[in-house]
Amino acid sequence: MKKLNCDEKLTFDMTPMIDCTFQLVIFFMLTLNYSQQDLDDRIKLPGSELAKPVEVVPETSIVLQLTPQGTVLTGGDEIPVSALKNLLARERKVIESSRRRKIADAIIVIRADRDAHTGRVQQIIKASQETGFEKFVLRAKEDYTDRLGGG
Repeated sequence: MKKLNCDEKLTFDMTPMIDCTFQLVIFFMLTLNYSQQDLDDRIKLPGSELAKPVEVVPETSIVLQLTPQGTVLTGGDEIPVSALKNLLARERKVIESSRRRKIADAIIVIRADRDAHTGRVQQIIKASQETGFEKFVLRAKEDYTDRLGGG
């Protein structure tokens, strides 16, 4: 066994550490979902075994977030469900005024809090249908508990 001399300096090669750090940065840059920017952290989605990640992000989508109190968060505003028809009518006019987008391609994305009443979700769908929207997506988070043996 070799004794270390006090005059000798230990060196540590930082190249693998820097390499790993850059790989992590690149990984997070590639997996970051920018479409989640308009989502509110107050909404706690219900878990579902059937939930799956979005494969294709729709070009024309309107995100409506239902709170446990029964109000809808959209575009930074909080409105009652009863006022939703007016908002959706304005959104429809904006879509129809655009030459590239069609109302038939628009998707209403409903993010309902796990504690929200299902009747409110039905009211949102009804208001959307009455203003001409036909496609809906309900958001949930993927539930891993059964796959991990957690019951």
